[in-house]
Amino acid sequence: MWNLINFANKKFKNFQLMSVKAEIISIGDELLYGQTLDTNAHWMSNKLDENNIKVFQRTTIGDDEQQILNALKVAENRVDVVLITGGLGPTKDDLTKPLLAKYFGVEMVHNEEVINDITLLFTKANREVTALNAKQAELPANCEKITNPVGTAPGMWFHVNNTVFVAMPGVPYEMKSIMTQGILPKLHKMFSKGVLHHHIIKTIGITESSLSDLIEDWELNLPQHIKLAYLPTKGQVKLRLTGSGDDLNTLEQEIAVLQKAIMPKIEKYVYGFGTDQLEGIIGQLLNKNNLTLATAESCTGGYLAHMITSVSGSSKYFKGSIIAYSNNIKTAHLGVSTEDLRKHGAVSEKVAKAMAEGVRRELNTDIGIATTGIAGPDGGTIEKPVGTVWIAYSDQYKTFSKKFNFSRNRTFIIHWSALAALNMIRLNVGVK
Repeated sequence: MWNLINFANKKFKNFQLMSVKAEIISIGDELLYGQTLDTNAHWMSNKLDENNIKVFQRTTIGDDEQQILNALKVAENRVDVVLITGGLGPTKDDLTKPLLAKYFGVEMVHNEEVINDITLLFTKANREVTALNAKQAELPANCEKITNPVGTAPGMWFHVNNTVFVAMPGVPYEMKSIMTQGILPKLHKMFSKGVLHHHIIKTIGITESSLSDLIEDWELNLPQHIKLAYLPTKGQVKLRLTGSGDDLNTLEQEIAVLQKAIMPKIEKYVYGFGTDQLEGIIGQLLNKNNLTLATAESCTGGYLAHMITSVSGSSKYFKGSIIAYSNNIKTAHLGVSTEDLRKHGAVSEKVAKAMAEGVRRELNTDIGIATTGIAGPDGGTIEKPVGTVWIAYSDQYKTFSKKFNFSRNRTFIIHWSALAALNMIRLNVGVK
């Protein structure tokens, strides 16, 4: 493995880290009160990443003069690009434009292009331009006006002391239109050097800490311009490799070498890459092996079937589900014995295995998968606390069950149980 990593380090040692950093400043009391969700910052972060500009900081502040001025100063000192949304309206509570003029020490001046844009926009809508609307044409003297094709507040571009400041309205569709048509092309032209490439390795069945221990030596020997991030989410851990350099193809080759070096250690946990979803990978495996599947669900209540059928074309391999939430359904439709229920309880190895075998038999499929557990918040005991789940797998070669102990709330337990069931299928399809 280390020969591969050393090869990568030598071959690509001339790469330089990306230096362009951006900060997003979202302005508005409504964001702090929780009345409005800041979708703008999320969208802009994604678009900046696509254009190889790293978002170094996201800042949310209220409609307060001193806070805004302080935020501008701090941002100017630490990033190359400052993107500001909100506070560009014509009313008294909109502070961004006059404060930008104050920050740069310039006057507000009338911009004839803006008033022409507003007039054209209002004429198309059969409306008259009011005095308040006309105030939108007052801009800081040192800014370059960026046309807003769908609103009255123009974007503003400042280039001061080697820092680019961009101000845009907070209305999402207006911001997106200005960014797409006016700002991103200018940023790309100004900061076109270098590329940034992300590669995602998706794992399941191992915790973040255990995965970190497993790949520690590999991680410590990554080239300087390749950064590794652990992204845990609901029973899964994504490894994100982010490389910066001069050429995308070269970066992709280098990351491929690094991935090849570590795969022998983690391949049993890796289910996909990039945008792959576990339920989609399961579908591919079942199609490849020409196998069919059915589910018997108690604690997951159909959520497992929902995940499986969220994949287009799943009808080719998924035949159906029996939601055996009550013991009567378990006995009547899955063949679970009343004696096993009495002796071992519904949440047990015996019952889970009987459910998996029963649904495979009843729906005439190659594979049956079953879930039974205590999702809470009630129903737990000392012997079987909330989060106790048995998942069983059955095919023509074997039937087995595994016990899981999940924590947190009902929603998480149901989701993790479904993921564990999917992973059990992944690990056993085609295995005799």
